[in-house]
Amino acid sequence: MEKLKLRVTGQGEPPVLLLHGLGATGAVWDGLTGQLDRRLLMPDLPGHGGSPRLPEYTFGTLAAAVADALDEPGPVAVVGHSLGGVVALELASGRYGLEVSRVLTVGIKVEWSEDDLARAAAMAARPPRLFETREEAETAYLKIAGLTGLASADPDGVTETPDGWRLVLDPPAFGVGRPDLPSLLAAARCPVVLAAGENDPMCRPEQLRALVPEAVVLSGLGHNAHVEDPAAVAALLTPRGD
Repeated sequence: MEKLKLRVTGQGEPPVLLLHGLGATGAVWDGLTGQLDRRLLMPDLPGHGGSPRLPEYTFGTLAAAVADALDEPGPVAVVGHSLGGVVALELASGRYGLEVSRVLTVGIKVEWSEDDLARAAAMAARPPRLFETREEAETAYLKIAGLTGLASADPDGVTETPDGWRLVLDPPAFGVGRPDLPSLLAAARCPVVLAAGENDPMCRPEQLRALVPEAVVLSGLGHNAHVEDPAAVAALLTPRGD
């Protein structure tokens, strides 16, 4: 299959692989480019931005596509937000031919109700919504990615069709399902740090600490903590070395 769109910035080894959440693109990590003295690898996940779609979206197929997009076997530190955090944990298993030295996740949704899963399945089954103007599509992009008021829309996040503007996001990606986080954590072959914003409605600190008691709570931040305060997220990587 066609490889993912991959942004590469900076210098310094080992590199850091940055994986965005559902609905966003690699551009969401731009705030970290001045915070980490490393080479940063920022792919658009399959079905997002400039990357191709997948015939089926699972955490495994997403991880395989990310590993295939890299021209090196590692070692690489991986930072993942929300959906990207689950993909990071998949990669940490070593099943995808990528050597992962460390994983930092931010804002992984820990608890999933049946209603949550039903809503996600319904969104996965809907056709893409069409908008009359680019501006309307970009507003929808920011809302889906949880970036309203935090960032500008990535131009790669929307596209024009003969019938109007739409999000590039492939709707079936919503149906990726509920991650088995205990199994993913048990399978990880490297150190893992789980973090969440204090005010993250999708990943409450008490939920995260019930799973991992030493999880990090980022004071005053929400679901997109890496956009709100890139330095706070970068600080969880930089003092430890590889």
